[in-house]
Amino acid sequence: MTSKEKIFESLTEAVVSGKQDLCVELANKVIEEKVDAYEAIMKGCAHGMSIVSEKYDKREMFVPHIMIAARAMNSAVEILQPHVNVEAAEKPGDVITGVVFGDVHDIGINLVVSLLGAAGFTVHHLGKDIPPEKFIEAAKEYNTDVIGLSALMTTSMMGMKDVIKLAREEVQGTKIMIGGGPVSQRYCDEIGADAYAENAPEAIKAVKELVAAKKAN
Repeated sequence: MTSKEKIFESLTEAVVSGKQDLCVELANKVIEEKVDAYEAIMKGCAHGMSIVSEKYDKREMFVPHIMIAARAMNSAVEILQPHVNVEAAEKPGDVITGVVFGDVHDIGINLVVSLLGAAGFTVHHLGKDIPPEKFIEAAKEYNTDVIGLSALMTTSMMGMKDVIKLAREEVQGTKIMIGGGPVSQRYCDEIGADAYAENAPEAIKAVKELVAAKKAN
């Protein structure tokens, strides 16, 4: 295992265990040793939160553990993000994110927001319990490339369909990605979303592909 891989593994473990001070120490080490900051975020921080998410699904971890892990992860991301190499000419894209109306769970979407920012995207996070109209207003205001919708309850995920309906009528060129606990690829296909992401790293990949597809048209 290389020195870089050891740092990533240690960062993953620090996030899972919620050790904020260690996350800060390791993030600084990434900078000092000139390790790629974005790679550290994805293979260290994001990987750690993916493990936390899996443990939550298996009831091996609970909401307080997720919050502690997320706080530790964010402390590392804050240090690493300014060092992410983003080509000025690349202009990755403009993204709106938010939790749909009737849902106040925002742990997963906060991780996506952090990673999108680290990847160089301009992110406008609207927060939680957002009515469909607010997503469309923001999409028009920022001329956004992608709207990312999150839901963690089966009752609120139905609201994604309302956002998509409005978007197709008023901001036709904007792509829509959905995600969250009860959401699936099948539901994505059913309501006509452009992409489904099971977790935060997949969400970053999906947004990159959607932006590329939009700009290719």
